[in-house]
Amino acid sequence: MSRFLAETMENKETVFIAEDHQLFRDGLKAMLASKEGLEVIGEASDGLEAINSIKKKQPDLLLLDLSMPRLSGISVIKELRRLFPDMRILVLTIHESDQYVIETFEAGANGYCIKDASRDELLLAINSVLNGKTYISPGISENVMEGYLQGHKKIKSKSSWESLTHREREVLKLLSEGYTNKQIGGFLNISGKTVEKHRANIMQKLDLHNAAALTAFAIDQGLIQKE
Repeated sequence: MSRFLAETMENKETVFIAEDHQLFRDGLKAMLASKEGLEVIGEASDGLEAINSIKKKQPDLLLLDLSMPRLSGISVIKELRRLFPDMRILVLTIHESDQYVIETFEAGANGYCIKDASRDELLLAINSVLNGKTYISPGISENVMEGYLQGHKKIKSKSSWESLTHREREVLKLLSEGYTNKQIGGFLNISGKTVEKHRANIMQKLDLHNAAALTAFAIDQGLIQKE
């Protein structure tokens, strides 16, 4: 019997949940606990915590929210894709815009599921991603899905948001969460002087001139959530 149990455990797909809302994490864990063949082996409430924990646990599948404290979901995907090319990543989010869908897949995600999905849809998304397929919620417009899969994007003028580099977006998020230049430098492994340079570039590109304006912009872009 012990050998049978060991083999059963070995055949399970391991799952890590990165989500900043405790109630949603608990709901996911309860749902997955009843699903044979899946085992939740860890959870995190912010981006940095997720990366550090996943390095140790190395799950088969990551369920990831995009709007995470400290490091955004996009940043988490890029770092984990560099470290673990074969890890499957399914994004669970409230964002349905073209911008988020395209950026998420460009970062290296395998699936994109809207948070108001039914239990059956979420399980379908998980199974699809674990089986090596790309999953996009039916709620996402067909044009966005087809445009991404075919490698074509709409030609449009560059918005203020699109003018920011990936690093500038990371710095903007952390500034909006109230972290100091020194703290941000520690999170991103850069100097405080470099953080200040990024801050100046961000303000110039966005034509915003104080911390309150930066925070309002970050909320509008979904980088952080309004309290």
